[in-house]
Amino acid sequence: MTARNASWMAAALAAGAAAWGLALGAGRADDWPAYLGPRQNGASAETGLALDWPEKGPPIVWSKRLGASYSPPAVARGRLIAFHRLGNEEVIECLDPRTGESLWNFRYPTRYADRYEYNGGPRSSPAIDGDCVYTYGAEGMLTCLDLATGRKAWQRALNKELIVPQNFFGVGVPPVIEKDLILLNPGGPGGAGIVGIHKKTGETAWMAGDCGASYSTPVAATIGGRRMAVFFTEKGLLVAAPETGKVLYEFPFRSVLRESVNAASPVVVDDVVMLSAAYNVGSAALRVKPEGLECLWRDKKNLQSHWATGIHHEGFLYGTHGRHEQEAEMRCLDWKTGAVRWTSPRGLGRITFIMAQGHFLAMGERGDLALIEVNPDRYVEKKRVRMLDGPCWGPPVLANGLMYIRNETVLLCLDLRA
Repeated sequence: MTARNASWMAAALAAGAAAWGLALGAGRADDWPAYLGPRQNGASAETGLALDWPEKGPPIVWSKRLGASYSPPAVARGRLIAFHRLGNEEVIECLDPRTGESLWNFRYPTRYADRYEYNGGPRSSPAIDGDCVYTYGAEGMLTCLDLATGRKAWQRALNKELIVPQNFFGVGVPPVIEKDLILLNPGGPGGAGIVGIHKKTGETAWMAGDCGASYSTPVAATIGGRRMAVFFTEKGLLVAAPETGKVLYEFPFRSVLRESVNAASPVVVDDVVMLSAAYNVGSAALRVKPEGLECLWRDKKNLQSHWATGIHHEGFLYGTHGRHEQEAEMRCLDWKTGAVRWTSPRGLGRITFIMAQGHFLAMGERGDLALIEVNPDRYVEKKRVRMLDGPCWGPPVLANGLMYIRNETVLLCLDLRA
């Protein structure tokens, strides 16, 4: 591609993104550029959504069959990035979010084989930042592409370089962009538990931490007036200075069982970090203070989140409790005390969910899409409709009035525009 054509593509991308941002008309629209959304809290600020669904559920705009993956897409600047596997290649594919039309794809070889016979596709979501898209494959291949054209900017076999042993289910931590760095938890030996990678060059900025990899996405947050990188690693909480990797706080938090994982992301509200894990671990709320961490409460039974990250709203934490499908239920906790306010009926399994317009958009693992009222007093399920075959283990994605849900091989675009 010539420089002139590349410049035209970039201009067209910017213009398309601007036009796409008006999709909701009088309502507020928003992109969903990375896992857990634009603010890393699972909440969307979109308004003007049509949540009074017909009996068959929200209208399907398009459906696309992809290769194997558990990775929810990312949507920004008029582009949708799907990350999946076809044959012996991992595929980063750019789609038009309104039509599902493929605009470009980038492929590279993979030899990943899952030890527990789950599919061999990517587990972690892409991240879109400015003109670039970043992915972290199941074998630990870290890739940066140009968003407009799909051209490779740089690529590193990061886990191979760091001599990281294969984790239970491969790599599952999405890239998190914090200013000029990518934050990751590869779990490498020799002090490479967490790393900061320069997003423009792919070079390592720092390495720190003697900890293995988890499946929890790190969160970058301002706590006490200071930016912090909050990791929930294989060992527990690790808080670092994102610009240098200096370890600021640590808190052991994991099961005594070796065959266990930490997978739900930390929930950060002001100066409090909440952790939750299954395998009889439970939850804990920790206040971050200059002199150390203060445990506000800890409870083994109130909430055991297997992989779904809870959402905080107005003093209450909503999360999925239960390691196994048959015992899974949604719960509401008092943020200050950890006390359980209500427990939902069972039946949806281990749901993943996001929050928008006073409701949770929840994906049951057998393919049921549910609309649940954000209500601290009782569980109110307004709609439930089967949209996909299971398993569905990734949360919905909401961008500019369209919602995207997927199982292992099918991506659906649903219309929530009023």
